[in-house]
Amino acid sequence: MRSTMIETPTPTTSLRARTSSRRLLRGFLVASLAFSSLPILGEELALAGPKDAKKSVGASLSANELAERVQNFYDRTKSFRAKFKQRYHIAAHDKTKESQGDVVFLKPGKMSWRYKNGNRVVSDGQRIKVYEKDNQQLFDQRIDKSQYPAALSFLLGGGKIKDEFALKKIDAGQVGYEGGFVLLGVPKQATPAFQKILFYIDPATYQVRRVMMIDAQRNTNRFDFIQPAVNLPVDKKEFTFVPPAGTRVIKP
Repeated sequence: MRSTMIETPTPTTSLRARTSSRRLLRGFLVASLAFSSLPILGEELALAGPKDAKKSVGASLSANELAERVQNFYDRTKSFRAKFKQRYHIAAHDKTKESQGDVVFLKPGKMSWRYKNGNRVVSDGQRIKVYEKDNQQLFDQRIDKSQYPAALSFLLGGGKIKDEFALKKIDAGQVGYEGGFVLLGVPKQATPAFQKILFYIDPATYQVRRVMMIDAQRNTNRFDFIQPAVNLPVDKKEFTFVPPAGTRVIKP
């Protein structure tokens, strides 16, 4: 018989679980940097862009107009799947951890991240579960109590990018994304997960191909979406997850 251990967390275990889970998939992007100080991130922002893309008439779009085109793309998108690469950089120690896997979104509110190392992040639209294979631990909480919605809601059909963020258009060439568009967003409702977020946008489709979050410690969490496909059938079983026997389940 399958069994798991459900733990009512003490302050110590709760803090350890939250810290570990945030490191696994810490909100999307990075930093308490002022707009004018973005170039000091150097290598973190020197990202390959669609350099061979044709110059788009969208070059003259304002931040709000660009956001509307992004929103229109995701309003028409019912499902999304892609391979992803994640790069999490800890500024204080100048260390970087890289991960990869597959991700699926299904409206309304469902998502599934399958890491190649066996970690999982799953939401059925009501709860979010973060499973750490090496620690044999699963962190389980209501989605509205988690740190993810602000960064993901427009992808999942639960919000509008212009409602969630104060937006500024960034010179894409300055951050190594020539031929594309970059929006910098500051969450209108403060979150401890990140202070700023960068959306790297495909100039042909207005699809977000990369997201990077920046937190108050100048840590960066970057996700690249590779070989994306939209509006394909998705098995709803993808958004359920039962941890292996012996997993410590922590619910706040």
